[in-house]
Amino acid sequence: MSGAEQRRDRIAVITLDEKSVVRRAPEIEHERAVAIFDLTEDNSFALVRGARGPYALHLAIEDNRLVLDVRAQNDQALEKVVLPLSQFRKLIKDYFQICESYFDAIKHSAPSKIEAIDMGRRALHDEGSGILRERLQDKLQMDLATARRLFTLVCVLHVRG
Repeated sequence: MSGAEQRRDRIAVITLDEKSVVRRAPEIEHERAVAIFDLTEDNSFALVRGARGPYALHLAIEDNRLVLDVRAQNDQALEKVVLPLSQFRKLIKDYFQICESYFDAIKHSAPSKIEAIDMGRRALHDEGSGILRERLQDKLQMDLATARRLFTLVCVLHVRG
């Protein structure tokens, strides 16, 4: 596969369904912004069957399901992938709890404690990313870095007001 073809298998535009979000903490808003920026700068993402990218991806949560609406850049619908979120519920809850501890530790704790909390946070993030890749592998191909950023955005979509 040439370099030009590899660049086609990517997300060029990503949007989140924001209709039920009232307000987020600055730390969560920062995580969202960084994940979106990093995703659009560097990712590996492709439909297993169907059109090649680059893609426009819209993420939403509907009826306790993650909806990945994959579109062409001209907004033509390509595939809508739906994934039940029940398998992520505890993981996302744990992830937010450890993120709160991490943000608090940054303000008040010794570097060794911050590092220990961050290792736990990364481990949960890796677990969520792995589950996401595994559950989507028959529809979507993505590398680990892309899955990590998408998992961050899934978590952000869970923040309600």
